[in-house]
Amino acid sequence: MSHTTLPPGFLWGAATSAYQIEGATQADGRGVSIWDTFCSTPGKVLGGHSGEQACRHYFRYAEDVGIMRELGLDSYRFSLAWPRLMPDGRGKLNSKGLDFYKRLVGLLLESEIRPMATLYHWDLPQALQDKGGWANIDTAKRFADYCFAVFEELADVVPMWITINEPAVIAVLGHMSGEMAPGHRDAREGLIVAHHLLLAHGMAVRAFRDSSGRKRAAGADASQPVKGIGIALSINHQEPATDDARDISAAKRADGFWNRLYLDPLFRGHYPEDILEPLAQAGVLPDALAKPRPEEMQMIGQETDFLGINYYTRNQVVWDPADRLLNASAVAPRPPVTAMGWEVYPEGLFKVLKRVSDDYTKIPLFITENGAAFDDSLPPDGAIIDDGSRIDYLSSHVSAARRVCECGVNLKGYYVWSLMDNFEWAQGYSKRFGLVHVDFQTQQRTLKRSALWYRDFITSQR
Repeated sequence: MSHTTLPPGFLWGAATSAYQIEGATQADGRGVSIWDTFCSTPGKVLGGHSGEQACRHYFRYAEDVGIMRELGLDSYRFSLAWPRLMPDGRGKLNSKGLDFYKRLVGLLLESEIRPMATLYHWDLPQALQDKGGWANIDTAKRFADYCFAVFEELADVVPMWITINEPAVIAVLGHMSGEMAPGHRDAREGLIVAHHLLLAHGMAVRAFRDSSGRKRAAGADASQPVKGIGIALSINHQEPATDDARDISAAKRADGFWNRLYLDPLFRGHYPEDILEPLAQAGVLPDALAKPRPEEMQMIGQETDFLGINYYTRNQVVWDPADRLLNASAVAPRPPVTAMGWEVYPEGLFKVLKRVSDDYTKIPLFITENGAAFDDSLPPDGAIIDDGSRIDYLSSHVSAARRVCECGVNLKGYYVWSLMDNFEWAQGYSKRFGLVHVDFQTQQRTLKRSALWYRDFITSQR
């Protein structure tokens, strides 16, 4: 990739989330999260694992920022733990939790690494879940209060903010299939949750504009890195598995359910009617989506400064009458696949970015997550972990990013998922996405060959 194909100020980064790396779940007044509860429920997480220890980043953050410096990262995307900052989900900020994030941000800035902070990456305070969680619209209001308090403390030092990470995953895997916290299995509730998450995003954007954060969004120009606030959507490229009209229809429904149910209200001011119809026929469509209040849609559709896109793979979809919601299901992925069983398909990243730019918005885009899990292990002789499959994955997706920039898409940055091996949600510690290997017993960090490749690649871009 040459300099001429990238916009000025393009950021090369890596990403993590609080519950997956911080550990210290009972330190310094942190409250209980829904993931603490989910992990303590037998049978929910592989191996009975939890994020109680994770990578102990809460205590080892200085070492981890040193690794970021060694890799030459332009930017680091991380999340703030709502239960660490507001143990009960409301009230004043916990000073010890706030001090931790101030120290982290301060060290990042000293290291000339640009912070991108995510306000919600799935770790809802259990106290709010006990009152209905995201199915209760009051949680969206509490989220706005939390965001405003955080902005007042950190907006002068954190230039980029993500409101909510992957609302589709929260709604579907957390509330429909039960695979993730809080582990509910109610399709109608999941759709209500989707609406409330989008509403919470809009309220957070409003809080940002009303707080001192509005000063950070002002004055940005094309020659400087983007400032301000956005949301991160998980967008899987959905394709029909064949040319059969039924498969084409099924793929359109899958796209509507996973992608357009979020893109359309954010950028077009309404929910996609073609997906509402099958949901109504299945008897799960709530009034919040069928008859949304105009003021709520206006709140959801407020202008943001950028959009984050998380991309990992594609789904090839066939017509499936056994699926009562969409009459659609994904077929087995084609090799090569990652340790998660996900197809390696970089062309999907190109298509997703081009589609969002052509059909929805010209605001700056960031690839806020892209990466792959493979079965990495430390060689017994102390040799470097030669994760060539990860290098191939990243290299091919970076090439897709270059191509999309050449097509005029307003792409401003790329963040590898993940900086280091971590707690991989319901998969526990069985899946490794990191550029850096973590021995979860000793907490030793070891750079994989992919980390060295990324370091050298970033250097070549300067």
